Amino acid sequence: MSGTRRRSGLAALIAAGLLLAGCGGGSDEKRSDPEAPAAVVPAAAPDVGACYDIDVAAALELSSSAPAVPCSGRHTSVTVSVGTLDPVADGHLLAIDSTRLQRQVANRCRAKVDAHVGGSAETRRLSRVQAVWFSPTLKQFDTGARWFRCDLVIADGATTFARLPARTKGLLASASALNRYGTCGTAAPGSPDFTRVSCAAKHSWRARASINLPAGAVYLGKAAGKAADSACRDIDARRETNLTKLRWSFEWPTRAQWSNGQRYGLCWTPD
Repeated sequence: MSGTRRRSGLAALIAAGLLLAGCGGGSDEKRSDPEAPAAVVPAAAPDVGACYDIDVAAALELSSSAPAVPCSGRHTSVTVSVGTLDPVADGHLLAIDSTRLQRQVANRCRAKVDAHVGGSAETRRLSRVQAVWFSPTLKQFDTGARWFRCDLVIADGATTFARLPARTKGLLASASALNRYGTCGTAAPGSPDFTRVSCAAKHSWRARASINLPAGAVYLGKAAGKAADSACRDIDARRETNLTKLRWSFEWPTRAQWSNGQRYGLCWTPD
């Protein structure tokens, strides 16, 4: 049902209720309707601090039915924040799966996870730590649920998340955090053997720095790419004493990341 039809139906019900309230005799006797449906109670919000064992496929869903698991055991996500949706825009109720409402949730959850793990913006860009978020199901939303849930995960492979430590508060605050949770590769980016891994795993390349792309750049634009590649070369030159051995690789964000507003790429060098 569209938002317009839902509101029209609600208005009709309210009007009918007002008409019924104004009719009838003057008796004060209370009446009850044994067949009246029970009031619907909105689905309760999740708990902050709850832990779950989910994979990448589950994290891509709008909502989650995965049960909470003990945080003392294996878990791959932890809820760091629960917020309240603001589903009304320009006087209209947004659908729970609308781009505008989901973008609102995404931005707020990323900020909450960033604050939870700490560290600098650069450290967070280079880490494997990610934010995922869940909202009520369509049915729960229609019956009044207005919460959203922000979880912290650590990317492991293409389909899995890494097992989380017992404590995640300040995960990226230490100077050595990227040695464990940084983004590294099993080979040079773009090569057949390249796989993205955490830097605690066996690797041969490391995402050394992030490089901002110009605000007006087009995706995969030659001028922006050339400037970023030159900046990446300079980063490796500052590390390598023998300039004849320089090796570097600038990696653009994926098209999906670009569409979501990411305007930086990663500079990779051998590690």
